[in-house]
Amino acid sequence: MQINPTQLKQLIEASLFVLAKPMTIKALKETVLADFSVSRVKIKAAVEELQQEYQDRGVQLVKVAGGYRFQTQEVLSPFLQPLWQEKSPKYSRATMETLAVIAYRQPVTRGDIEQIRGVAISSHIIKTLADRHWIKTVGHKEVPGRPALYATTTEFLSYFGLNKLADLPELNDVESLQAMFEKAQQGPEESEQTSPQQTKE
Repeated sequence: MQINPTQLKQLIEASLFVLAKPMTIKALKETVLADFSVSRVKIKAAVEELQQEYQDRGVQLVKVAGGYRFQTQEVLSPFLQPLWQEKSPKYSRATMETLAVIAYRQPVTRGDIEQIRGVAISSHIIKTLADRHWIKTVGHKEVPGRPALYATTTEFLSYFGLNKLADLPELNDVESLQAMFEKAQQGPEESEQTSPQQTKE
């Protein structure tokens, strides 16, 4: 079937709005656009047009975790906070440091993390990060005991507004790293469609 440019944009816009999580050009073509004769080039062009149209609005269309999603502008974050009644539990410094080690040195074992941090880490920290879907086991190190190797997930990229791992702030960029840590203290509800975008994430 054929689809005109206006219909194409409308369908993409509606799909991303309803899904409320990052969706790739490939996924759009293989799902909602599967019945239409439209190339990836035209889909990407339509997405880019939508990005321009939403540029100065309260909600923006951004590229994260290899796909596209709608999220609110960062400057609106303080005014939107009252909309979330329940607050998520705060993550400890040890939890955030563990996540940072995994993000920057992956894949790593628990022993690697302990060596870098200089202290033992509890199983609870690893479980917390895994339950949050920020990390996953990607294999086992070929050493005695075959310890699990941990790496970050696409959910980690999505939550922190990163398109790829290379977009992580430099380790000496204290301000951007602090912004990431602050974002982790927000409620899970704020990480999806209505999530304020943090600087340089």
